[in-house]
Parts: sequence; C-alpha cells; structure tokens
Amino acid sequence: MNRRARLIGPEEESRFDAFIAGHPKGHFLQSYGWGEVKATTGWRPLRLVLEEGDRIVAAASLLKRRLPYIGRSILYAPRGPVVDFHNGELFDELLKAIDEVARQEGAILLKIDPDIPDEDEAVKGMLRAKGFRLANKGEGFEGVQPRHVFRLDITPQPEELLARMHGKTRYNIRLAQKKGVVIKDDCTLDDLPVFYELLKETTLRDRFLVRSYSYFVTMWREMVERGYAKLFLAYYQGEAIAGTLAFIMGDKAWYLYGASGNRHRNVMPNYLLQWAMILWARERGCTLYDFRGVPGKLDEDNPLYGLYRFKKGFGGVFTTFIGEYDRVYSPFYYWLWQSAIPLYSRGFRRLLFWRKKAREGAAVEA
Repeated sequence: MNRRARLIGPEEESRFDAFIAGHPKGHFLQSYGWGEVKATTGWRPLRLVLEEGDRIVAAASLLKRRLPYIGRSILYAPRGPVVDFHNGELFDELLKAIDEVARQEGAILLKIDPDIPDEDEAVKGMLRAKGFRLANKGEGFEGVQPRHVFRLDITPQPEELLARMHGKTRYNIRLAQKKGVVIKDDCTLDDLPVFYELLKETTLRDRFLVRSYSYFVTMWREMVERGYAKLFLAYYQGEAIAGTLAFIMGDKAWYLYGASGNRHRNVMPNYLLQWAMILWARERGCTLYDFRGVPGKLDEDNPLYGLYRFKKGFGGVFTTFIGEYDRVYSPFYYWLWQSAIPLYSRGFRRLLFWRKKAREGAAVEA
C-alpha cells in the first residue's frame, strides 16, 4: 500500500488530535497539547504521522531531549506510539519513519511504554524481534509512567457502578454527600491557585515533590482550554478542602493529580471527587476511567497499601502494562547514558558537597 510518513506542524493540530482521540490506543499523553506542556520542561515535541492517502493510519508524538555531556539526544513516545501493534506491516512502516527521525535528531534510543496489557505475549515477542529491550520491570513507581493501574468500565448505569464498589467506598461517597461536601466542577483559571495551595499542602504532608505553579498554568492553557482536562474542587462549609485534575481523550478518562488539605479529611471529599469525575467522564461519552498508578499488589503492612485500597475500592480492574521498552540506536552511548553518566553525576555532586563543606570549615577557622 502507498503510505507516506511526515512530521506535522501546529496547523494540523486538530487533525492530529482527532486521530489520537479516535484510536483504540489513543492517550492524552500522545495529544498535541501534552507535547506543548512538556516543551516547557526541556523536551522538544515532534509529531509524526503515517498517512494512507489523506487519512492518518498511525502516529507518534515524540519527545526529544538532549543529554548532558555527550551532545546526543533521546526520543520518548509516552504511552505511544498510536498504532495497531498487531498489524505488523503498519507497525514496521511507522517504526521505519521513527528510525529516520531518530537518525536526523541524533537520538541514541527510542523509549516507548504503550498501553498494552502485560499478558499480550504477541506484542512483547514482536517488540523483542524488532530489537526492543525491556528497560525496567516497573514493580513500583520507578517507571516514567505507572505500569500498574486500576481501570474501571463506566458503561453501566451509575446505580450499578455504585453497587459494584466496595461497601466502604460506597458508604464514604454517601457520607461526603450527607455531610454537605459540595463539588465545584465549573472551575476557571482563577481557581487554579486554590488547587495549587492544596497540592503544596499534600506534598508537605506526604513528602513528595511538586512542579512549579507555572507548569500548571501551562497545563491549563494547553489541556484544560483545549477541552482535554478539567479541574474539580471539593468545598466543605465554604472552604476548599480537596481538588483533582482529570484528563480526557476520546472515550477514555484519567485521574492524574489529586490534592487535599489537612482539615476536614473525615468528611471524605476524595471519594466524592472521584465519583464526580466518573460521572463527568460518562457524560462526555467515555467508556473507561483510569485511576492511574498504584505500586503493584500489596499486603496490608506496606505503607502504600492505603493508596492501593482507595483505588481498588471503586471496583476497577487491576491492570499491568508491558512496561518500558528501549530501541537502542547507539549501544555505546546507551551504556554511557545508563551507567557512566549517572555515576559521574553522583560523584560530581559529592565533590561539590565536600568542597562546600571545606569552604565552610575554612570560613569558621578564619
């Protein structure tokens, strides 16, 4: 078949996103807007399409990043590429086009982590046959994207979805409603600082890092204003006590960011927020709701069991993806990137630390 591959520009954004949204393996991380978000963090987005006549049949949003010290780059297709992985001919043509982009951009590798279930041995075998190697086993949160998620089929009626939930989850949703928790789902950019303050409170409590406020402003501009994301805030007695950001692409929705304050957690706003997002996704025509990452199946002694139990309670299916696969273009530079540069960087940071200590000691003696 006569197909051609080419990189596209912003004038074809809507056409690109329409293909991503309509494909069974489409994902918001492959959208045009998400590439614009990542462009503010050191990545350069490249959008590649494979066309048959005037119709897109496969695509990839590739993020390029230059590597320190060696003057080369990597390519990463988050939750991509968007192609029928069981169509060998189509995949080969798209991969050939990606390889050419990699050559032009001086890439040492292509990293992919597609939305393919781990039990799909045919795809895993095909990737190995094409020279891909499993980059990590992703047993926890160490992958770029979570390997383990809970996913919920939201095609049943709301009453049936509630009936399928764990009894405690259903109880907590109704408790929040009974206590008077109100969900604001018509948020504007003026509400973003409220959410960000809750997010900072969450990170201090749970000890993880948060991106800058400007990053979330960019996300608002590139995703919320495009209709691919929505902010929800939970209020109790007039006070914002929790918030979430949900993303949507085609018939799928994802829960990406959650935040909660330290006050009034006993009124269970997070449960009602999830229910509000599920109902919103159904109203938008979605059939699948993705709760995103959990650290694998855990026993109750694990400190992360609470997160696992919270998401599991909504009745979703525990899903494991195939993980990250690397297609290596330069074995030497790949080894350098994986082994030598991290060792050098750690050693360099230690050297700077001890030099600083030495200067401080000298200043004290003086």
